[in-house]
Amino acid sequence: EVLNGQRDRYHLEKRYIHRNGKVVWCRLAVSAVRDPEGKNLFIIGICEDITEEKRAKLQIQAALQEKEVLLREIHHRVKNNLQIISSLLRLQADQIKSRKYARVFKDAGSRIQAMSLIHEGLYQSNNLAAVDLKQYLHNLISNLFHSYGVNPESIRANIRAEGIRLNLDDAVLCGLIINELVTNSLKYAFPKGRSGEIEIHFSQTRKYTQLRVSDNGVGLPPNFDFKETQSLGLQLVATLTDQLQGKIQLRSKPGTTFIITFPRSEP
Repeated sequence: EVLNGQRDRYHLEKRYIHRNGKVVWCRLAVSAVRDPEGKNLFIIGICEDITEEKRAKLQIQAALQEKEVLLREIHHRVKNNLQIISSLLRLQADQIKSRKYARVFKDAGSRIQAMSLIHEGLYQSNNLAAVDLKQYLHNLISNLFHSYGVNPESIRANIRAEGIRLNLDDAVLCGLIINELVTNSLKYAFPKGRSGEIEIHFSQTRKYTQLRVSDNGVGLPPNFDFKETQSLGLQLVATLTDQLQGKIQLRSKPGTTFIITFPRSEP
C-alpha cells in the first residue's frame, strides 16, 4: 500500500518464441510507485507464464464455435425438412377436389410453415438463443397472405414487436397462435372483398409478455364462446396458450381481438 503517493499499473499479454521453438504466452505487469510530487520511487515488474491458460481459452473458443456451427446446421436441416412436409401437403391439397378437405391440408401446411420460419430465422440470426420476432412475423404474415391469395392493399397487416425477443419455445408457440388467429381473420373477418386491417402487437413488462391479435372485420357471432367452439384452429389456440402458462381474453365488436398474456421468459 502506498501512503500519500501514487501507484500506476500497466499490464499486457504477449507472445514469445522459446529457444526450443515453442510459443510461450506471458502476462507482464508493471507498477510504478511515485511520491506525492510524482517522482518515481521504484518500479515493480512481474512476468507470469500463462501459456496453459491461453491454450485452455482457445480450446473453449474452438468448442463454442463448433457448437454454434452444429446448432446452425440443425436449424437449417429442421427448416428444410419442415418446408418439404409443408410443400407436400400443399401439393396434396391441389389434388383434392373437395374444397373442404383441400383446406384441411392447406391449413396443416401453414402450421408447419410457421414452425419452419422460426428455424430459418435462428439459422440466419447472430443470436441462436433468441428469435428476431419482428422479422419472423413479417415473414409469417407475408406467407399467409400469399397462401390465401390476399391483396395486401385491401387487407393491411400492422405489426408492432420492436425490441421484443422470445426464446425458441415461446416463439414457436406464439407463431402457431398468430398463424391460427390471422388465418381465421383472413377466412371470415372480411367477406365479399371487404377491406380492413389486422394488427399483431407484442408488449412486455418485467414479468409478463402480452400478445394482441385483432382485426376490424365483421366480428364474431353474439354469445360466441371460443372455449366451446368446434373450430380446430381456436381449440389449438387455447391449447397453445395453456402451454405458455398464459391466459386468453376475447373482445368482439368492433371487429375481433384476442389478448394472450403469459409469463416472460428470458432468451
